[in-house]
Amino acid sequence: MFSYYFLLGIRSLRRNPALTALMVLTLAVGVAASIATLTILHVMSGDPIPSKSERLFVPLLDNGPLQGYTPGDKPNDRQLSYIDAANIAASKQGDRRTVMYGVAGPIEPARKDLNVFNASGLAPTRDFFAMFEVPFLYGQAWSEAHDAAGADVVVLSRKLSEKLYGDADPVGQRVTLMGFEYQVTGVYDTWNPVPRYVRIIGGPGAFGSEDEFYIPFATAIRHQYGHNGSMSCSAYRDPGFDALLKSECTWIQGWIEMHSAADRPALQNWLDAYAAEQHKLGRLKRNAPTHLYNVGEWLEFLKVVGNDNKLSAWLAFGFLVLCLVNTIGLLLAKFSVRAPEVGIRRALGASRKEIFSQFLIETTVVGLAGGILGLLLAFGALALLAMQSKQLTVVAHMDWIMMGSTFLMAVASAVLAGLLPTWRACQVTPALQLKSQ
Repeated sequence: MFSYYFLLGIRSLRRNPALTALMVLTLAVGVAASIATLTILHVMSGDPIPSKSERLFVPLLDNGPLQGYTPGDKPNDRQLSYIDAANIAASKQGDRRTVMYGVAGPIEPARKDLNVFNASGLAPTRDFFAMFEVPFLYGQAWSEAHDAAGADVVVLSRKLSEKLYGDADPVGQRVTLMGFEYQVTGVYDTWNPVPRYVRIIGGPGAFGSEDEFYIPFATAIRHQYGHNGSMSCSAYRDPGFDALLKSECTWIQGWIEMHSAADRPALQNWLDAYAAEQHKLGRLKRNAPTHLYNVGEWLEFLKVVGNDNKLSAWLAFGFLVLCLVNTIGLLLAKFSVRAPEVGIRRALGASRKEIFSQFLIETTVVGLAGGILGLLLAFGALALLAMQSKQLTVVAHMDWIMMGSTFLMAVASAVLAGLLPTWRACQVTPALQLKSQ
C-alpha cells in the first residue's frame, strides 16, 4: 500500500504544478540555507587534528607591563617573546617542540615568463612537520643540522611549486627568496593544517591566507626577516632587529607535543616554575598565571567560531522554520481543493486512516523533492564559496553523516508540516461533498 500511495504522491506533484513548485522551492531554500550554514560552522569548529589534539599545547606567558595590571587579568597577548620562545624550544619538554613566526617577501623565479611576486610563509623549526602531520608530495622536511646551522633551505607548497616548476619534482632546485638563494628540500601536498586554524600570524580563523613556503626559524632570524603579522610591542621602540630579539615584544608562537594528554600537569608545573624564575630575574613584570591550551581550547580562546557564526546557524534554523510555516499554508491550499476527491473516496469505503496515510505520504514526497533540491542548492552555494576563497575547502571536508542527518531532519520537518493539512483533509464530510458535487 505504501508503494501505491508513494507513486500517487509522485503523480500528485504534477497537479497544480505552480503550487507544487512553490512548495518544493520553499523547502529547498530552507534546507539549503541550513545545510550550508551548518556545514561551514561544523568545519570551523571541528577538530583539525583529532589524532593528537589533546596532547598538542600552546604555552602562554604574560609579558605585559606592570602598569595598569590587576591580578587575575587575562594575558594581553597570544604569542611569546623571542627569549621565551628560544628557552621553550631548548627546554626538552615533551616529544617535540616548535616555535614559528610569519614571514613574507619577494620570489624571483628562474623562469623568464614569470615576474617577481610576493609570497607569504612561515618560519618554524623542523619538528613542526611531524607535529602537524604535514603530507609531502616530493622530498621531505629539512634536517636537524639545517635547523642548527640556519641553512638556506625551503619547503614549498604544492601551489607555489607548480607555479615555479610546473609538474616537475623541484627537490634540489634553487629559488631566490627574499634576496637569498634557497635549496628546495620538499614540497608539501594540499592539506588542512592546524596552524591555519589556530595561529595568529597570517590571520586568525579557519580561512586565513595559506602558507606558501616554510623556512627554518633560525634562518629567518639569521637573515633578520621581519615579522609578517600581529606583534605586541608596547615597550619596543628601537627599529634594530637585535633590539627586537632582546625586547619583550611578543611575536612568536610556540607549540609543545606531549607523549600523552596525561602529561599536561607536568608541563604546566614546568611552565609555572619557568615563569616564576623569569619573574625573579625581572624579565616578566607581572606575577601572572601561565596558561596551556590544547587545540580545542586554543580554537575556543581565539574564538574561531565566534558568536556571529553561532547566530548565523540559529538564523538558518529560523529561516527553515519560516519555510515550513509557509509550506503548511501551501499544503492547506493544495489539499483543500481536493475535498471532493476525499468525499468520494470516503463514500466508497475508504477510512480516515487510509486518507491520512495517502496525504501524509504525498507530503513526504514533497519533502523528499524539497530536500533533494535543497542538497543541490547547498552544494552549489558551498562550491561557489570554495571558488571565491581557495582556503574554504568545506566541500572536500564535508561531514556526510551531519549532512544526512540534516536532510532527514528537513524531510521529517516537512512531514510534520503536513500533519495539520492532512488532518484537515480527513475531516471532510462525504455527504456534503456528494451533495455539492
